[in-house]
Amino acid sequence: MTAEKNRIVLLDGGMGQALATRSRRPVTPLWSAQVMLDEPHLVTAVHRDFIEAGARVITLNSYSATPQRLARDGDPGLFEPLHAAALDAARQAREESGREVRIAGCLPPLVASYHPDSVPDDATCLRDYRRIVAVQAAGVDLFLCETMSLIREARAATIAAAESRLPVWVAFTVDDGDGTRLRSGEPLAEAAREVVAAGAERVLVNCSVPEMVTAAMGELAGLGVPFGGYANAFTSVAPLQPGGTVDALESRTDLGPDAYAEHAMSWVERGATLVGGCCEVGPDHIAALAERLTASGYRLVAS
Repeated sequence: MTAEKNRIVLLDGGMGQALATRSRRPVTPLWSAQVMLDEPHLVTAVHRDFIEAGARVITLNSYSATPQRLARDGDPGLFEPLHAAALDAARQAREESGREVRIAGCLPPLVASYHPDSVPDDATCLRDYRRIVAVQAAGVDLFLCETMSLIREARAATIAAAESRLPVWVAFTVDDGDGTRLRSGEPLAEAAREVVAAGAERVLVNCSVPEMVTAAMGELAGLGVPFGGYANAFTSVAPLQPGGTVDALESRTDLGPDAYAEHAMSWVERGATLVGGCCEVGPDHIAALAERLTASGYRLVAS
């Protein structure tokens, strides 16, 4: 392979589930954000463990700190303190590691993952994604709009992120029975073209079963931009309702580190240049994937 083609951006894995295994506190709807208040040292430790495993990009632990989720499940006044704490944890982990790592800002679904019917109107989406961008932009190297289940949701997040003039990556969550479609039923290829037109530099699929991430790679290969994926390890996300907790979900037993790495390597074989993990994919999975990639002649990079 050429020097250019052997570069792979290795992302981190699922922060929320990694925290769940380390915290002594019960899971709440604001789970990962709640840990920022109660046990911030755990967040720094998880970031650091992903970096040690080989991740070259880590994502802020701010997924559940949106205006809508804080209003529903917590205190809206915590918006700025939670984002500041997430930035501090990521920066501390990077500094302690001494490695070349980029920090991705996080633009998640505003109301709930996997539920396109819960997405607010376009004006609200744009307003609140701009609020998130404003509090993160000075401390991150790029923005990752992730777990997007609806085209207009992804478009609003992309527009807000692109206004920062930082690189924008967009990750869609696809139907766990059809990797060519978003959870809204909209075609992935159409969604990808929309966000590229709005300013996305790279497009991914995330928080879907690995088999459907594999199916999605063919939909992204013709875009003309770098693409990739990072899957979850849940049996199904159907039981999770808005405002619920991940306690409702069951983990697969067939996706240990080696098995997960096998799936991710198949994405690379299909042209993916960005791979990592989502919920239930921990540092051990990322370490196994890093080992497979380097043994296959790939160079792990941050951009």
